[in-house]
Amino acid sequence: MVDTTVPGGTFTMAEDLTVTRMGYGAMQLAGPHVLGPPADRDEALAVLREAVRLGITHIDTSDYYGPYVTNEIIREALHPYPDSLHIVTKVGALRDADGGWPTALAPEQLRRAVHDNLEHLGLEAIDVVNLRVGDFDSPSPGSLAEPFTALAELQQEGLIRHLGVSTVNAEQVAEAQSIAPVVCVQNHYNIANRADDDLIDSLDEQGIAYVPYFPLGGFSPLQSEVLSTVAANVGASPLAVALAWLLQRSPNILLIPGTSSVAHLRENVAGAGLELPAAELAKLDGIAS
Repeated sequence: MVDTTVPGGTFTMAEDLTVTRMGYGAMQLAGPHVLGPPADRDEALAVLREAVRLGITHIDTSDYYGPYVTNEIIREALHPYPDSLHIVTKVGALRDADGGWPTALAPEQLRRAVHDNLEHLGLEAIDVVNLRVGDFDSPSPGSLAEPFTALAELQQEGLIRHLGVSTVNAEQVAEAQSIAPVVCVQNHYNIANRADDDLIDSLDEQGIAYVPYFPLGGFSPLQSEVLSTVAANVGASPLAVALAWLLQRSPNILLIPGTSSVAHLRENVAGAGLELPAAELAKLDGIAS
């Protein structure tokens, strides 16, 4: 039986695209440093199936995780996909032999990336493709017109249903919107990294989803005395509090925390259902001040 009471409810990204605000990020299904196969493939498959069983309808992935590994595992675990499940992927980068993330924004590279995602996921069209422009920590300045136009053309061909952008600034979001509709923005943001506060509020006014990656700190897990104190006050883990804070921060925020553990997945989902009192929210709001 599927539990449809996922914390945070749902968000309508487009007329034909409504997802649970609590999603799942597949990055950690690959091996160490997001390279190669997972140590426990059976557990990776179980995590994805449990996410769907819990009622999650938003899975975030990329063909350059592994590379190819996470998409192949998603297909093995869930294909044929339930009608309610929506898969979001990213293009605009590759993996090199040293484990780096070089950009791949040329139109021919983006076309190849979209076709590779379709093949490895077993899809005829992808619900959302995000164009990644910058690196993990910050946007890269400059125009995204050429690569975003290339994706818009693939959308017109029917290979992509909706478009998003990732690791971008407000000016780049506006530039993308001048080319084609944008349904989501995926940037680095969490309780301690608040650079996008104004952008989140602007997107909320427009009804556009904001999807923070590294919601729990990513490669450097969140550590804060204030966060730990609030967690103790409400009887929850610091990571549960960090997820709950994000859901209460703005109604257009969608969560995609990742894990390779079924137990941890269940903890994330349960933790996101935590309702933080106003006094504790005020303490948390001051972390990044």
